[in-house]
Amino acid sequence: MSTTTEKARGPRKPGAAPSPAGRDSRDRKPSMGVQNAAGWLFSTPFLVLFTVFMAFPILATLVMSFTDFGLRNVTRPWEADFIGFENYVRLFGDEKFLTSLFNTGYFVVVGVPLTIGIGLVVAVLLNNGIDRARTFFRVGFYAPVVTTIVAVAVVWRFVLHPSDGLIAGLFSEVGWTAPDFLGSEALAMPSLIVMAVWRNVGTVMVLFIAGLQAIPTEVREAAKLDGASVWKEFRGITVPLLRPTLLYATVITTIGYLNVFEEPFVMTQGGPSDSTLTVSLNMYREGFNFFHMGYASAMAYVLFVVIMGITVLQLRLLKDNTK
Repeated sequence: MSTTTEKARGPRKPGAAPSPAGRDSRDRKPSMGVQNAAGWLFSTPFLVLFTVFMAFPILATLVMSFTDFGLRNVTRPWEADFIGFENYVRLFGDEKFLTSLFNTGYFVVVGVPLTIGIGLVVAVLLNNGIDRARTFFRVGFYAPVVTTIVAVAVVWRFVLHPSDGLIAGLFSEVGWTAPDFLGSEALAMPSLIVMAVWRNVGTVMVLFIAGLQAIPTEVREAAKLDGASVWKEFRGITVPLLRPTLLYATVITTIGYLNVFEEPFVMTQGGPSDSTLTVSLNMYREGFNFFHMGYASAMAYVLFVVIMGITVLQLRLLKDNTK
């Protein structure tokens, strides 16, 4: 029957599309259900890892913050007593936590502007002002970012040592005595801020260099033709066009500094007299030294709320200017 029909239709013209009945089944697209199933199949490894190592610990920590979870509950977590908001109420009456909160705020308020400002200046110089060995300087400024905190701590302990350090040697050349930077309550936190800025300027520098290279050269050339000075060009063109990059760099730097842990943990252990005790270090002590895990979990969520609040505030203050 089909042969008779094909003869009646006549021979198919060259280049004509085949009939639906004769189309190769391999050309058919898989159904939406098959595509969805394939997507879920490929996503399963990530979803399993995320659930086990991220989602579950986050939810477990939230539940623990409302209990008196301690060392005795590690093997029997179901025996922990539910105490409601007692941990959160206790936090704001804890002098050590308030001290750590103040120290963290001090670290952020001083460290973030210094990091952003120095990173911007270095990026502008490397993008415009330095022609020779530009790659060498970029690698040099970025090297501390990829250096481990242990190596950084060894270098800075030598630099800041009150008797045998590099700064002490410079002071002795002019007949002065170098202060004990890490042993002084007044100088310990500024010393850690300097180390953190030195270590993180490279990240901000890379972000700003990328933003500077995205600025059209025609805009700068037009400003120069109009007689704009270098400062006017920087203030009126460079900074406004860098606002999206500035927003991103400020947000990620602030979040990182609010979570500061490695610098005081390695260099000062929170001393002297808790002058460098930060919220993250205090949380570590409560959770893993004293095994007050419920209390440490409450501390973690207070820090989370603070980070979220500051991030939203920064987005509202800077986002309007990036449009």
